[in-house]
Amino acid sequence: MATGRRVSRVAEMIKREVSLMLLQGIKDERVGTGMVSVTNVDVSGDLQHAKIFVSVYGSEEARQITMEGLKAAKGFVRRELGHRIRLRRTPEISFIEDRGIEEGTQVLSLLNQLSREKKVADFSLD
Repeated sequence: MATGRRVSRVAEMIKREVSLMLLQGIKDERVGTGMVSVTNVDVSGDLQHAKIFVSVYGSEEARQITMEGLKAAKGFVRRELGHRIRLRRTPEISFIEDRGIEEGTQVLSLLNQLSREKKVADFSLD
């Protein structure tokens, strides 16, 4: 088992390298359908598995197409990680869609709407 610090360092290296690959390395057109960013990487304690959380901006259809493209590019991404990061074994990777940013935006929108409605109600009472 790797130490917690080593696991977090490997996760950060994977995040950085996959982000670079998304900008310039992956040639699959499906990945360019929506704007993609790596939000987090979760690496197992034995460094054998990595979950790469990605946020995809765009329509629902663009998200689905982009996720299909990323799943198809898993082999390429893993091979590139093996070349770019010096590890005894390159971890098996999986891409997981992270909708946290979208959900946070919706919550902020609802809070702003409630705030505006409260101001209108307060103004009409005066």
